[in-house]
Amino acid sequence: MMELSKRLQAVADMVTPGMRLADIGTDHAYIPIYLVEQNVIPEAIAMDINKGPLERAEEHIREYGFEKRIQTRLSDGLQKLEAGEADAMIAAGMGGALVIKILEDRSDVAKRLKELILQPQSELAKVRVYLLENGYQIVGENMVLEDRKYYPMMKVLPCQEEDAAIYAPEELEYGRWLLRDANPVLKQFLEREIQINEGIIESLNVQQTERAKCRQDEILKKNTEIRQVLEKYFK
Repeated sequence: MMELSKRLQAVADMVTPGMRLADIGTDHAYIPIYLVEQNVIPEAIAMDINKGPLERAEEHIREYGFEKRIQTRLSDGLQKLEAGEADAMIAAGMGGALVIKILEDRSDVAKRLKELILQPQSELAKVRVYLLENGYQIVGENMVLEDRKYYPMMKVLPCQEEDAAIYAPEELEYGRWLLRDANPVLKQFLEREIQINEGIIESLNVQQTERAKCRQDEILKKNTEIRQVLEKYFK
């Protein structure tokens, strides 16, 4: 029986049952195998840009006997996926800029999907801005802590342009649904950010340069903003 890490389990839990899945950057194909094994999805396409990970994925798929339900495909993002071949896609464990590029390069395919499960490792605000400006809506979010790293993720649906939501700055930065749900892992992340920033401020104190003073002011402002978010959403 396939057991997923906390991060991958949280991603898998966002997939709507019955969806035909395209897993972008599948690596070991753990998520498609798990979802097929649990009969959450009928079939999947495990896709990766590199041959090595795809070969590992094929080995795992054979090991579980799912060759007929999970196919592998060498692909740069969505390039080798035809519109209508899948209902849902996962893009997890990659930078935010790459997530945006994948969606932009084959927007014709991405817009035909019923749902997108995204777990960008960086530039979350940029990803959210891109989605909201390009006909997507974020309908759910989660955040987990694993091996001392924080992993935010989101469930996204295509929508009509006129349905695009207006987000407050903190919602773009930290996630509307994470804030509204007072997600405890996000709270822990924000408190940790304050502690890290306070350490940086202390180290800048000894430098006595104009540049250090400017940087210190920036970080003090950031900490004030984080405290305001904590006060507003995590009372």
